[in-house]
Amino acid sequence: MKTLSPSDLTAIEAAVRAAEAKTTGEIYCIVTEESAHYTEVVIAWATVVALLGPALLLLGGVHVTIPDLFNSWSASDVGAAIETAVRRALEGAIVVQGLLFIVTAAIVAVPDVRRFLTPRGLKRLRVQRRAAEQFIAKNLHLTRERTGVMIFVSLGERMAELIADEGIADHVEPHVWDKAMAALTAGLRDGKVEEGFAACIGLCGEVLAEKFPEHAGDNPNELPDAVVVLPRP
Repeated sequence: MKTLSPSDLTAIEAAVRAAEAKTTGEIYCIVTEESAHYTEVVIAWATVVALLGPALLLLGGVHVTIPDLFNSWSASDVGAAIETAVRRALEGAIVVQGLLFIVTAAIVAVPDVRRFLTPRGLKRLRVQRRAAEQFIAKNLHLTRERTGVMIFVSLGERMAELIADEGIADHVEPHVWDKAMAALTAGLRDGKVEEGFAACIGLCGEVLAEKFPEHAGDNPNELPDAVVVLPRP
């Protein structure tokens, strides 16, 4: 997983400062290692594989058998033999399922494996939720003219979200941000996060400068320019 070095963070901060110099808008950048633990993914895969235990036993040639029947056996003897054989088969299946669950969970819990096996739709939902939580938590909705833009990047999922406050959303159509987000996601895909960030910030700055140009002598910096780095939740 690509991470940001101190020099990368400094370069992104400089890009934010340059972009905000031309607008009353505020750009706020957040980076997180990952947006969720995805524990449910580990449990789901382990459960599915464990449920395949009995089928694996059958495929492996394990069958329920009882001793040869002799004429001297009574009906109760036959019943007891069948009950013992079935019990042993069930015990074997339970043991196999338990082992499969533990081994699968351990494998899927490896970060790279878990990320690969996590459905993209679930990743997107978790990233969107974490971004929305951070927008409120960092008070981006409290700028003077409601002109805050948050660029949120989740490195583990290689996904990003852009949230514009209502003061901007009322004047800028959502598709206007597509080019900026495309530059950012390209950087995430290619392992050039800092370059993607810088390109995205520059394009966002152009949009904000057009719609919300700076006011001479009245352009306070309401939000920090430094990138906020969050750990996993």
